[in-house]
Amino acid sequence: MKKDVIIACDFNGKEQLFSFLDKFKEEKPYLKVGMELFYAGGVEIVKEIKRRGHKIFLDLKLHDIPNTVKKSMAVLSGYDVDMVNLHASGGSIMMKGALEGLTRQDGTRPLLIAVTQLTSTNQELMTNELLIDKPLDQVVMSYAENAKNCGLDGVVCSPLEAGKVKDVCGKEFLTITPGIRLAGDAVGDQKRVTTPALAKELGSDYIVVGRSITGAEDPVAAYRQCVKEFLG
Repeated sequence: MKKDVIIACDFNGKEQLFSFLDKFKEEKPYLKVGMELFYAGGVEIVKEIKRRGHKIFLDLKLHDIPNTVKKSMAVLSGYDVDMVNLHASGGSIMMKGALEGLTRQDGTRPLLIAVTQLTSTNQELMTNELLIDKPLDQVVMSYAENAKNCGLDGVVCSPLEAGKVKDVCGKEFLTITPGIRLAGDAVGDQKRVTTPALAKELGSDYIVVGRSITGAEDPVAAYRQCVKEFLG
């Protein structure tokens, strides 16, 4: 199973994005295109990133009625991306529909990943605002198990939960973990964070790193440090 460092390209347009990518003369990092960038640049920005030779995690977090998600995934299957995602809280019928919609006629498809709970979520928020009384860890594991049973490839979770997801769902079930910061970097709005080195120890398959790379004085050096810690 290949592990990798994914850069979260949370830019507001193609000028910022490509100015950032032009700094990388040797590497072709795996990139996450989230809602901000996709809404700003649309499918054309995805196509241009692919033309430049990068793998893409299209992070749109679909969550709607099953039929809408299925049809939307059928559209996304036409994009040359490597990974897409949805919210596990949409339920099993939605997830199964998404998998069906995403699978092309020849049987190929991007990886399909379910979001368990966002890394900005903590127990207090879940209990007081979402009215979910179960412990956060238990909710994440239940969502992960549901995703596996629906045929999905893995989940987005905190690196702090990656090892237990593996215990519950098996070693081949992928864990994609945001909430990664290099030592000494600000945590920001994330609640459950680790360093790349600790994420490796905890069982992450892919780490998603944003501001520690994109906001660094030397983004290429910061990316290489993440790769060294996580893959070295």
